[in-house]
Amino acid sequence: MSSVHSARPRGPDRQAAVLVPLLREGGEWHLLFIRRSVEVQDHKGQVAFPGGAIETEDADAIAAALRETREEIGLPESSIRVLGQMAARTTVTHYFVTPVVGVIPWPFAVRMQVSEVSRVFTIPLRWLAKPENHTRRDFVRPGGIRGMVDFFEDYDGELLWGITAAMTLEFLEIVR
Repeated sequence: MSSVHSARPRGPDRQAAVLVPLLREGGEWHLLFIRRSVEVQDHKGQVAFPGGAIETEDADAIAAALRETREEIGLPESSIRVLGQMAARTTVTHYFVTPVVGVIPWPFAVRMQVSEVSRVFTIPLRWLAKPENHTRRDFVRPGGIRGMVDFFEDYDGELLWGITAAMTLEFLEIVR
């Protein structure tokens, strides 16, 4: 996995990073996701990877992704084996997000920051990779802007879509 970055953001975009947490469960690879609480400012109740804004104390996107993962789900930075970074991208809510891929232990003692996270769950890579489980749909974004958005079928009552679905599909292409 290489450190690939797209162009730097223009305008009001805020720097952010997420961890794409890869784990082994039941003899197969999974990705770990969170459902954001309804109390957070952006993306209320949506499925996401752990992560958030890059703060001034963070050395880089990797440090931010690891710190945010510790804060949101209680996994210490020292428990994460970073494999690399994927291409950064701008979200419709004006974040310039760098996905950081890392292998995490499983199980671990999840300690959710309930003001930000309402659920932690995993989805097998095998299920995510099946073409019948994902699609691109026309979608009206905030502000009335139309565009194509990635969606996965419901998995265990959770809907993976948008930027997190796009990052997941990109990850699947990389590991294919």
